[in-house]
Amino acid sequence: MRKHSFTVITRSLALGGLLLAVPCLAQGPLAGAAGAPESSSTHDARMKWWREARFGMFVHWGLYSGLAGTWEGKPAGTSGGMEWIQNIVKADTDTYARAAVPKFRPKPGFAREWARLAKAAGCSYVVFTTKHHEGFALHNSRVGDFDAGSILQRDLVKEIVTALRAEGLRVGFYHSVIDWHHDQYDYSLSQQLPHPLHGKPSPNGVRDHSRYLKYLHAQAEELVTGYGRVDVLWWDYSAQDFQGDEAWRATELMNLVRKHQPAVIMNNRLFRTPEAGWKSMGTDGFVGTLDWRYGDFITPEQHIPDTGMPGVDWETCMTMNTTWGYSEHDRQWKTSDTLIRNLVDIASKGGNYLLNIGPQGDGSVPTESVAALHAVGDWMKGHRESIVGTMASPVPKPAWGRITARERKGVTTLFLHVFDWPANGQLTLAGVPNPIRKARLLGGGKVTADSRHGIITITGLAQAPNPVDSVIALTLDGPLVRQPGVDRP
Repeated sequence: MRKHSFTVITRSLALGGLLLAVPCLAQGPLAGAAGAPESSSTHDARMKWWREARFGMFVHWGLYSGLAGTWEGKPAGTSGGMEWIQNIVKADTDTYARAAVPKFRPKPGFAREWARLAKAAGCSYVVFTTKHHEGFALHNSRVGDFDAGSILQRDLVKEIVTALRAEGLRVGFYHSVIDWHHDQYDYSLSQQLPHPLHGKPSPNGVRDHSRYLKYLHAQAEELVTGYGRVDVLWWDYSAQDFQGDEAWRATELMNLVRKHQPAVIMNNRLFRTPEAGWKSMGTDGFVGTLDWRYGDFITPEQHIPDTGMPGVDWETCMTMNTTWGYSEHDRQWKTSDTLIRNLVDIASKGGNYLLNIGPQGDGSVPTESVAALHAVGDWMKGHRESIVGTMASPVPKPAWGRITARERKGVTTLFLHVFDWPANGQLTLAGVPNPIRKARLLGGGKVTADSRHGIITITGLAQAPNPVDSVIALTLDGPLVRQPGVDRP
């Protein structure tokens, strides 16, 4: 096994269900492996499983996890992203590595615990950090020595992928194109992207960013050739003053990935332009259009769009407290009720929910995260059909909750998610002219539905069967057509 050094050694590289109809807003989609543009039907087929999934687990885990938000015995902060701790304390690479590496000691079986937790929660896929901004790669890399293979003599990516597949989960790789460790990453080229040495001269002289890009592309190729099928590649991230081909040789990078993983789904964060779905640097700085040349889906962060993004695939990524990476100081946990209702809200608007866990340095998941995900899973057991495989509501958002929908063989099912059960036990829904076939309460129980003049009235229960979200499945004849001028929920 290679001898480890905390200083980067730059080497010369020898690079050799249900199909939900989503309107295509793309212009000139990204070329496939054979070089031909991807058709709308091929694109829809590739996106099919992802559109049905609705719920995934995000995992932020790296050297920062062992530091737990603490630097030199003091909290680096009590809220916010502690995966950025190196940047927060402005530590150089050697100082950071000396402090962080000894605290990152993954225990045996950690990956199996993650996979079983995701499965129990009702997730369909897991996206985990193969490398965050700190530059430490979780795989056994041949092109550098700041990685798990060099330092721990383990391939943590392989361990995680094996565990996820054992549970039948789809596999997603998060990979940072920012790198605070590599000595040729030229942080002077952007005033907007973070770096611990931002504003200071490079300690190793003038940097050759093209050499870093060879390293970035080589590690990406290792990831997409060494672990079987990769379902999602989640890039992070670009700035308005440094993005795309100039910053990352992004088109070439995407085509490299597609060459080896033609079915992979990629997000839009190699770019930061309106065509790629961005209007600003803020976490809510997205727009509701996306050209497929720049990615397959838009990534609102810590934010649920008010009315969704009709015709565009999107995924809200969100923390359970306020940090992505583990911090022993952040106690601002969302309740399981909030997480369940967030999931429902996002699904009702046609999006996916990528909910984060931040394991500790040994891979253990915080007990608060475990408890919350089991609570979500308990709700999903009786209500999964109202989330997975559904599409956005075709009718306006009701005052009492949210609606998800499914169309199959000329039949529409509306899933009425009731957050606030009416005091009189009578639920009404306007704007639905279709004849009613039947109404049923998910989880058991009888309800009666009656329709007059396009207004449906549901009766039969005086109290909410579920205090968080009671769900009534309303089956209707024929497709339900959205009325002109009606906004999404």
